[in-house]
This record gives sequence, C-alpha cells and structure tokens, in this order.
Amino acid sequence: MDISIVVPMFNEERGCDQFFQAVIPIAESLNLEFEIICVNDGSRDGTLEKLRTWRKANRRIKILNLSRNFGKEAALTAGIDAAKGRAVVPMDADLQDPPELLVEMVKRWRAGARIVLAHRANRQTDTLMKRVTARWFYKIIGALANPKLPADVGDFRLLDRVVVDALQRLPERSRFMKGIFAWVGFEAEYVTYSRNERSLGTSKFNYRKLWDLALDGIISFSAVPLKIWSYLGFFVSLFAAIYLFIIVGKTIILGVDLPGYASLVSLVLFFNGIIIIGLGVIGEYIARIFIEVKSRPIYLIDDRGDFAD
Repeated sequence: MDISIVVPMFNEERGCDQFFQAVIPIAESLNLEFEIICVNDGSRDGTLEKLRTWRKANRRIKILNLSRNFGKEAALTAGIDAAKGRAVVPMDADLQDPPELLVEMVKRWRAGARIVLAHRANRQTDTLMKRVTARWFYKIIGALANPKLPADVGDFRLLDRVVVDALQRLPERSRFMKGIFAWVGFEAEYVTYSRNERSLGTSKFNYRKLWDLALDGIISFSAVPLKIWSYLGFFVSLFAAIYLFIIVGKTIILGVDLPGYASLVSLVLFFNGIIIIGLGVIGEYIARIFIEVKSRPIYLIDDRGDFAD
C-alpha cells in the first residue's frame, strides 16, 4: 500500500457522497495503491450506512467503526494506527482542505520529504471570533510549548511511514494531535493553500470544545503555567511581607492605628482568588495525570468487519 488517507467522521451523512466523488478521482490520478480509511466516531445519523454503501462499490474504502464517540483526536489516532500505507494523509470530510493538494503533497514526498504540511494562507472562511481566538492561541502556545507548533496548520498533512511509526510510540491518552505531530520532529515542507468554505453541514467543534482542545494543547506540551504560579506566589509573598512591615512600623513606631475594613476584605478576597486560580491550574495537570495512570485504551472498535479486504 502506497497511500493511506485517514478521515475521521462524525455525523457526516450529508457530505459522504460529495467527499468520495471529490477524493477518489484525485487519488486514482496518483497512479499509486491507496486506501481511504473512514473512522466512524460514534455517528448518530446514517453515516455508517452511507460508508457501507460506498465500500460495496469500492473496496479501497475501509471502515473503522468506533464503539462510541471518542472525539476527533482519538478517531484520528485510530485511523493512523490502522493505516498500512508508506505515507499517511489525515484529512477532514468537509472538503474545506482541497483534496487537489494531494497531488503536490505526493510529489514532494516522492522527492524525499518526510512531512508535507498544508499551510493555510488565510482564515477568511472562519468567523471573526474564531480568527481572533486562533491567532491568540498560536501566540500563547508558541510562547509556552516545546516544541513550537507551526501556525495555521491543521491536521491535513502527509506523513511518511517513518513518522507514522514514531507517532505510534506515543501512548498518551490526553491527545492533542497537532502537538504530537510537532513533537516527533522530522524536517517538514510546506504547501500553502486557501481554505474552501464548508459546502455541507456545520462544524462539530463549538467554542467549548475548541477551548478544551486549546487547554489540552497547552497543558500537554508545557509546564510553564505551573512555573508561572510559583513565581507569582513568590512575588505575592514578597509584597505581603513588605506590606506587613509597613503596617507594623506605622502601628508600633508612629502609633497610627489602621482603619479600613473594606480594603482588608478586598485584599483577602483578591489573594484568595489568586490561590484558587493556582489550585485550578494544578488541578488541570492532576486531572491529566489521573487520565494517564488509568491507562484506558484511547479508542475501542465496535466492528472491524468492514475493514478487512
């Protein structure tokens, strides 16, 4: 097998026909052996039935049916684990990332590239809020994370088998795939493109899910938030000690009493808020430790019968 195209799907019944009609002719034009691995991530509509219909017509389409909705990162992991190709291409089913880019990606791979990243020239298809939050996310994670994440690069990329084998050695359960892709290293080449409008349906990522994903990315690849609170605690303690000496000096040396119940309560509430925020940051890290030590599988497959040739 030369190329494995991995496509996580969740409630994509309306877009299945359009996706395969666009991708299959392009994949065939590569003159390589290919497979399209569709990971049904617990869809509640007719996605699985649509996929089975297409598989009957084309045996190069393979189906991994997960036992429930595990989330896109887990579904992507399942597809990559199952891929047999010498190169693996994760992509979304909404066709916002143009499948025509496969031709250039494969050309770069044949020339020796281990990784070919699809870089978005702009984010004009996103809402204003999403563009602003994405820009700030990449700034923050760029300052905190190690290694650095390439900005405006999604899951759409080509990975050589050497890279895929390296990815499969990373067993963490809290998965932020963009960070994992970056962590394994290997020199990458870029292909710049303009993203299409989503033709059918709506994005399955709301702002809460995007926030959770961003939090996973920062916490999974940086310990800086913990260190920040260590330094903040030191400076707050220093400030409190200085303030204490001022109060003692005024009271004992100058004989000045210290009125101001309201200001005292405000200070207590402010510093208690800082403490609670710090505990929250620690709690986020502990929650991920809790997930990791349980060592539960990243995903479970309900039926592999549609996968075998």
